[in-house]
Amino acid sequence: MKGFIFTLLCCSIICSCSNKDESTTTEFDAKQYPQKWQLVKMSGSIANIPPAIGKDMEWQEYYVLKSDKTFIKSREVNAVTTKLSGTYTFITLADGTYIEFLYPVSNVLIGNCTAENKELIKVTSNNILTGTWSACDGPGLIYQRIE
Repeated sequence: MKGFIFTLLCCSIICSCSNKDESTTTEFDAKQYPQKWQLVKMSGSIANIPPAIGKDMEWQEYYVLKSDKTFIKSREVNAVTTKLSGTYTFITLADGTYIEFLYPVSNVLIGNCTAENKELIKVTSNNILTGTWSACDGPGLIYQRIE
């Protein structure tokens, strides 16, 4: 009888535990527009250099997503602001949800690993996006939803 109770107790403990981390859900709320995503953290391709945040970053940048599936990207470098607009769509890949930004022309604002006029940004959580440019030695870019 003691063995049965011990087994039952162990099963109850195991079943009550969950590996799901509620703070890192990848569900993205795409029903609220406009959305402004501000670059908040930038890391380089050299491991020993700490990430830069805020005004210490090499540039300031944001995306504004609109309900009609258009966006504006803005980057300020040395007090010079460059803006570019295009369209976006949500796509699902094996490792999660991404936003694919499509640009009508080639531009210095496009950060990717190819020569295409598009970017992929991973939806990490409801209020965090992560750039994919770092996969090919570009900077690691983290965006936070501010609107």
